[in-house]
Amino acid sequence: MMEHMGKKKPRPRRSFTREFKAEIVELCQRGDRSIGQVAKDFNLTETAVRDWIRQAEVDTGRRDELTSNEREELAALRRENRRLREDVNILKRATAGSGCPSTTPAEPRDAHAPRRSDPGTAARKSSWPRPGGPGRHAARRTDANAGRDANRPPRPR
Repeated sequence: MMEHMGKKKPRPRRSFTREFKAEIVELCQRGDRSIGQVAKDFNLTETAVRDWIRQAEVDTGRRDELTSNEREELAALRRENRRLREDVNILKRATAGSGCPSTTPAEPRDAHAPRRSDPGTAARKSSWPRPGGPGRHAARRTDANAGRDANRPPRPR
């Protein structure tokens, strides 16, 4: 007995024609019966009837929202967009293993760096300029020569 209390069976989803919805909206807008009463008389949910009234107000320009035609167009565009994205993903997967340079994204590289594919332009190690600056011993070298005459050679280490 306790499991039946407070539990309602979910109502199956139904679809209605535009003409039927327009008749229900017209009944509600006449003012003879309340929205709740109209919904009860036609075995509809009050929420559905309120949504139909709101949409009718939008379609007639009394409310600023998407019209029914705009909603249909938006839904169609979203379906098309979803289908096109799936097509692009399929094409990406199909061309990923082909090794075609036009389908693989270019890697950003330093304009001055030698190309890896050309062995003749291999980078040569250079001692100067050092990448991180003069180095950590630069201060020591200048300190060792501090106060010396410019004509005298540096002190041997």
